[in-house]
Amino acid sequence: MSIEKRIEATAKNIEGKIQEVVGEITGNPQEKAEGQAKQAEAQVDHTVENIKDEVKKVIS
Repeated sequence: MSIEKRIEATAKNIEGKIQEVVGEITGNPQEKAEGQAKQAEAQVDHTVENIKDEVKKVIS
């Protein structure tokens, strides 16, 4: 497990949540959509790291 990658993904998720809320508050749908996209990217990053962990367990 790459703790650095997980930290980056978590930071991206938080940034996306903030951006989504700002878009919601300001009525900016593009900002909101970009925030949601960042959250989706972060989820993919977490899933990739989870798969890597599982593969390492199987190989070991």
